[in-house]
Amino acid sequence: MSYLEHIQSPQDLRKLKIDELPKLCDEIRKFIIEQTSQHPGHLGSSLGVIELTVALHYVFDTPNDKLVWDVGHQAYCHKILTGRKDSFSTNRCYGGISGFPRREESEYDAFGTGHSSTSISAALGMAMAAKMSGNMERSHIAVIGDGAIGGGMAFEAMNQAAFRDVNMLVILNDNKISIDQSTGAMSKYLLSLTASPGYNRFKNRLWNIFTVKSRKSNKITAFFSKLGNGLKGYLLGGSNWFQSLGYRYFGPADGHDVVYLVKTLSDLKKLPGQKLLHVLTVKGKGLEMAEQNQTTYHAPGKFNPDTGQIIRSNTTNMPPKFQDVFGETILEFAREDEKVVGITPAMATGCSLTIMDKEFPERVFDVGIAEQHAVTFSAGLATEGYVPFCNIYSSFLQRGYDQVIHDVALQKLPVIFCIDRAGLVGEDGATHQGAFDMAFLRLVPDLIVASPLDEHELRNMMLTAYRNAKRGGLPFVIRYPRGRGVLVDWHNNPEELPIGKNRILCEGERVLVLSIGPLGNHVAQALDQLRESSICPAHVDVRFLKPMDEELLQQMAAQYPVWLTVEDGTEKGGLFSEVSEFLEKHHLSNALHHIALPDQFISHGDIPHLYQEVGFGVEDIRKKIQEIW
Repeated sequence: MSYLEHIQSPQDLRKLKIDELPKLCDEIRKFIIEQTSQHPGHLGSSLGVIELTVALHYVFDTPNDKLVWDVGHQAYCHKILTGRKDSFSTNRCYGGISGFPRREESEYDAFGTGHSSTSISAALGMAMAAKMSGNMERSHIAVIGDGAIGGGMAFEAMNQAAFRDVNMLVILNDNKISIDQSTGAMSKYLLSLTASPGYNRFKNRLWNIFTVKSRKSNKITAFFSKLGNGLKGYLLGGSNWFQSLGYRYFGPADGHDVVYLVKTLSDLKKLPGQKLLHVLTVKGKGLEMAEQNQTTYHAPGKFNPDTGQIIRSNTTNMPPKFQDVFGETILEFAREDEKVVGITPAMATGCSLTIMDKEFPERVFDVGIAEQHAVTFSAGLATEGYVPFCNIYSSFLQRGYDQVIHDVALQKLPVIFCIDRAGLVGEDGATHQGAFDMAFLRLVPDLIVASPLDEHELRNMMLTAYRNAKRGGLPFVIRYPRGRGVLVDWHNNPEELPIGKNRILCEGERVLVLSIGPLGNHVAQALDQLRESSICPAHVDVRFLKPMDEELLQQMAAQYPVWLTVEDGTEKGGLFSEVSEFLEKHHLSNALHHIALPDQFISHGDIPHLYQEVGFGVEDIRKKIQEIW
């Protein structure tokens, strides 16, 4: 019998007998493997929480009970059980369902997620709202990974939740890995909890003896629960950190035993107040290659569903990824200067700092999911004469904005920020689009902001930033996109650039196109096509958004009456705003047009579709220039 085909909602799930749930989990696991093998997404994390997800929806009255997924890339089983199984083939596709929970997509998505460490804060807010409204019966569940619970926001939420007397359950999904291996003291602490066989055996024996294996609480187990803090402190050699914050700690529990989880969650549902269930799972569970290569199979792309073998495209004679150019270039600098260090908040593989880490592990710092700390830690290194390359994804740097201002720019510390995934990133959608970095960084005094046209310029900018730092110059930002560049022969001898000076790519007539970053390559292609019809605009590569090259713009103002800015950031606050302010400042009457991201959140989809939507394609740029010619 196929169980999955009859389930369109958690109400259908709850009609099953408890001993039927393992078979359902097997079907869901097979379904996710088959679907993601052809429609790529976050595979490993979703395979790891299937039993937990089934148990949660089986025990709790969702959507009345509020279930919040931290980050959300593990929510595929949740989506399948909540009415989106038939549309799952559109997951992360343009116009399809999102790869993350979204409130507007389903009433079962209690809170929209995509960034880390937010679940406990959101669930606590919901729980406090329920308490103030007199609804103490509703349950609130936050599912958070071991990597995410190390994020500062999770600590802050747990601290504020202490002794608030709200009905909330935090489920700690402990698989020892976020994307890369989890790091830091919290990871080691969790290991100490899971590696205490004496405590776990003793606890389980007591529970089985006094409940006669019925798994139901009684007066005797309640008595032992009151002794829990002292017992755990004695057997673990110290106090339980979670209990010290006012949480009743349960676990570690087998996160792949769905029957056991159902019974445990049923017991916990009856207990009022704050509880924390620590479950042990395996990322990639059920697909051998995903279990063995957890970082690779976090989001592996297309693969063979039977063997797990990744289907790789032929990359021979293809340009490199920008991230790999960064990784190879910082390694070159590190070989020449022992003061060069790399910092990343849990994205060492994604940003290719792993390339440097293999040779100089003592100078690469993965600080965990802690962007604020990554920025200020880099600032501290800079005060002592080190050259920190702090690599953070654009959408994640938003979380460290105060630190960029207060701890770096205000003190004029020469931290080098390499902002990966700038511009549109595609299938991950609105939570990950790097739309805002130019706008929010351009506002900060004493900050250099640059963006390369191609791989050669990335290397040139990294050398410029490095030498600027060695001279004790201002903090330096280099932003570049996800994906491949345009140059197969990319390994140039980098040259130092004059800071704040842009370059003329071609002279022309009437129209001046000012582009920043890799979108300039689309502009160049569009201009090549237009020359066939005798339309010949000039093209300037705006290498430096800040400081702006006002001298060059002054020269261009008299020659070109019509200007067009092209940027892969929001239309408000970026290059268009900068040029508009320049024209107003100097009382110039040049007509100004723009191509930029509109004032809205851009949803998920493949890059070609998204580029067409926002007008970034070569054809779109060509038509825009024809309109204003």
